Amino acid sequence: MKRFAGMIPAVFLVMGLLCSGPAAADEARVTIKMATLAPKGSTLVNTYEKLAEEITARTGGEVGFKIYWGGVQGDEKDMIRKIKLGQLHGGAFSGAGLGDIVPEVRVTEIPYVFRNYNEVNYVRKGLQDTMEKLFEEKGFIVLGWGDIGFLYTFSKVPLTSLEVARQQKWWTLEGEPIGREIYKALGISPISLSVTDVATSLSTNLIDCANATPYMAVAFQWYTRFKYINEFPSSNLLGAMVISKKIWDKISPESQQIMLRLARESQEKIAEAARQEDEKCLKILLDAGIQVYRLAENIEEEEVRFIFDAAEKTRNNLVGELYSQELLDRTLALLDEYRRKHPEDTGVVRIE
Repeated sequence: MKRFAGMIPAVFLVMGLLCSGPAAADEARVTIKMATLAPKGSTLVNTYEKLAEEITARTGGEVGFKIYWGGVQGDEKDMIRKIKLGQLHGGAFSGAGLGDIVPEVRVTEIPYVFRNYNEVNYVRKGLQDTMEKLFEEKGFIVLGWGDIGFLYTFSKVPLTSLEVARQQKWWTLEGEPIGREIYKALGISPISLSVTDVATSLSTNLIDCANATPYMAVAFQWYTRFKYINEFPSSNLLGAMVISKKIWDKISPESQQIMLRLARESQEKIAEAARQEDEKCLKILLDAGIQVYRLAENIEEEEVRFIFDAAEKTRNNLVGELYSQELLDRTLALLDEYRRKHPEDTGVVRIE
């Protein structure tokens, strides 16, 4: 099976976040103010709501949550700034937001490395203790990890060659280092915008290509401006819930342990909910008439070698900026370890 050669993301959707009712927050001894870009009402968000209710119940009402949905507190950079100022206590972030706190966490979002969810999960699990220590050193506690899903390239025309891709107007998230490097390696000059500016920019034709998960494309209504989605994804988006250590230290040790245990136990359910959401949204995309561009049927494998060369150059160029050479080597070694242990797992995520 030939791998898809779509372009690397520069955009990341945040996960839904745990939430309890207003009464629980008002009555709690410690009320944690959290924010997320994600809209309320999805399967993923509902899963977090149940988790929050259980935390409030199991802590005897000591911990409650006040949640700001749908980006009302700004984008991820705004949210992190407000956490540092004490106006918020935490949030649900994508890799881009998490990387503003701990740049090293982005190492598992490097493009064209992971073939499927099993590989992603194995590598991130192997790095989890290291990453949580780095976050705590920066004054944050990771409540739970997850993946937001695989990113696909959406476009207004079929991306039949690098020349065609270079003629398009690509979006990259403001200040996004991975997007900057992969586009540079491909000879593409992207347009930097915040997530909240994408919909308007698509409508005014300021941009005409973007990378997103199916859930992102539907939730933000971007898909109404596209005609094509490429068959294979480029990378998997990391997600996590984090809170300030300042608010964490106000919670009793007993309740802290309850929160961590329940959050860890829910990780698999949350990941499964995210995948179900993506599958549901993919059907919405296809039913809306978006066509899948089957790269494997239209381009020979040797013709897309430049994609993987650009991806390798990108991850090497980010050494010293996002992560160390040692951490990159460790990440790739964990991936090789998984493949040696599971030679039967040759599946590749793609749109069937």
